[in-house]
Amino acid sequence: MGQGPSGNRQGLPGDRKSDGGDKKDKKFEPAAPPARVGRKQRKQKGPEAAARLPTVTPLTKCKLRLLKLERIKDYLLMEEEFVANQERLKPQEEKAEEDRSKVDDLRGSPMSVGNLEELIDENHAIVSSSVGPEYYVGILSFVDKDQLEPGCAILMHNKVLSVVGLLQDEVDPMVSVMKVEKAPLESYADIGGLDAQIQEIKEAVELPLTHPELYEDIGIKPPKGVILYGEPGTGKTLLAKAVANSTSATFLRVVGSELIQKYLGDGPKLVRELFRVADDLSPSIVFIDEIDAVGTKRYDAHSGGEREIQRTMLELLNQLDGFDSRGDVKVILATNRIESLDPALLRPGRIDRRLNFHFLISKQGDIHTSRMTLADDVNLEEFVMTKDEFSGADIKAICTEAGLLALRERPADPELTVERSLKVDDASEVLLKPQLESIASSSEIRNALKDDNLRKLIQSIDCAPDPASELDKAMEVEEFRIFTEKILSAIGQ
Repeated sequence: MGQGPSGNRQGLPGDRKSDGGDKKDKKFEPAAPPARVGRKQRKQKGPEAAARLPTVTPLTKCKLRLLKLERIKDYLLMEEEFVANQERLKPQEEKAEEDRSKVDDLRGSPMSVGNLEELIDENHAIVSSSVGPEYYVGILSFVDKDQLEPGCAILMHNKVLSVVGLLQDEVDPMVSVMKVEKAPLESYADIGGLDAQIQEIKEAVELPLTHPELYEDIGIKPPKGVILYGEPGTGKTLLAKAVANSTSATFLRVVGSELIQKYLGDGPKLVRELFRVADDLSPSIVFIDEIDAVGTKRYDAHSGGEREIQRTMLELLNQLDGFDSRGDVKVILATNRIESLDPALLRPGRIDRRLNFHFLISKQGDIHTSRMTLADDVNLEEFVMTKDEFSGADIKAICTEAGLLALRERPADPELTVERSLKVDDASEVLLKPQLESIASSSEIRNALKDDNLRKLIQSIDCAPDPASELDKAMEVEEFRIFTEKILSAIGQ
C-alpha cells in the first residue's frame, strides 16, 4: 500500500531484461574522424561564378553607378579582345612549333662547335673546328646571315659540317664569375689614414665615369688606370672594395693567377674576353689583384709555361693601351712587389697614377675599436707606437686578440695582447713560463725523479735560454700542463 506504481515498476524483472536487451542491441560506433588539419581550402568557383557580373553599388541611378558600369564594360571589352587574340595566335604558335621541330631535325644531334674563318657568299663559308683543318661548307637557309662575321662561334652539323646555327652568347663562364653582383659592405668611412689615396683614386677612377665633362672643359684626358702598391696589410684591397661600394659602374675583379691557364692560348683569350665584357658593360672598372703573377719583367724563357705567362702579359699590355680605345673602362692594379713589374706595364698611357701605401697608424686604431667596449684607461696610441711598422691588418689582429682574451679573462692584459698578435710562437712561452720556473727552481724534483731521460729534460730547462720554445715543439700547452701536474703530485707538492 505504501508502494506507488513507480516502485512496483522498478522491481519487475522484465524491466531489467529489457534494459539489458537495449544495451545488447546497441552497437559500438567509432568516433568521428578528426577534422582536416591545415589551411582550409577555399571553395572553387566554377565557370558560372566567373561569368557572373559583379554587383554594382549603389543600386539607384546616379553618376557613380554609371562610372562603375563603364569601368566594367571596359574590362569586358579587354577580355573579349584577349580571347580573340589567343584564338587567332594559336594556329601560328602550332605552326612555329612545327617549324622548330623541322629545324632541329635538319641540324641533327649532336652538333659541333667551330669558328667561322671566311664568308665566301651568302650560302658558303670556310670554317674550322677545334681539332682538324679548315673546310668549305654550306650555310643553311634558316641561319641568320646578318649575325655571321669572321671569328664568331658557330654550330656545325656533326657529319657534313654545314653551318646550322650561331652561338649567341660567347661570354666565358670564368668572366661571368668575375663580375661583382653584390656590392661589398666596406666603404670609405671604414678606411683610416688613407685620405690622400682615397682622394687620388676618386680623381682617377670615379670622377671620369661620373663627370667626364670636367676633364673636357680643361682639355685633358682622364687617367686610364692606377696601381696600388705597398706592404701587405696596408689597405690596398680594402680601398678597391670601397670603390666598388661607392660607384654604380660594373665592377669586375680578378686575381692575377687566374689569368694563367693550362692550355696554350687560353690565358690571352681570357684577357681579351675580360676586357670585351667590360667594354660591353661600360662604364666599368676592372680590378686585377696580385698583378705581379703575370706582369713580371720579361726575360729569355726556357719553358712553355714561362712563355705562356709572357704572352698573357703582352695581351694585357695590348688591352691597356692598344690600337683600339677602351672607352669608359678603368683599370685598378694591386701588388706588393712593384719593383718586379715590367716597365712597359707601368709606363704613362697604361698606368697613369701610382698610389703608395705606407705603414700609417692615424685613425686606424679608432676605426677597428669603434664597435668594441673599451675601458676608460685604454690608450691605443701607446700600444700602436710600440712597433715602428704597424699595418692596418696588425692593428685589426691586436683588437681581435684583445676581444678573445677578454672572453677568457677579464680584463685582458694589453701588453700580452700585442705580444700574442705579433709573435705567435712566443705566446705559448708566456703561458708556460710560470710552470717552467716552478720546475726548474725546485730541488726536490731532481731528488725524487730517478729516470735519466726526465733528469736530462729538467737540466735542459735550467740551461736553455728559451725553454718553452723547445718543449712547445714536442707537446701542446694542455699536454704539458698535465705532465707538470703529474710530476708535482709524484713528489707530494
